[in-house]
Amino acid sequence: MNTTEVKGNWNEQKGKLKQKFAVLTDNDLMFKEGKKDEMFGRLQVKLGKTKDELHKIIGSL
Repeated sequence: MNTTEVKGNWNEQKGKLKQKFAVLTDNDLMFKEGKKDEMFGRLQVKLGKTKDELHKIIGSL
């Protein structure tokens, strides 16, 4: 899978997450190379979920 496919897939998942959790913003869901843990940390704080719970939510989209 190339970078374009990953970005496209993430953009789709990002939209679904924003629909499911209206409190999320584009800044909360900003995915930068090497900053995945930072993004998950922001989501954990904002949604009150564990990292495992977030992985399950994203995986179910």
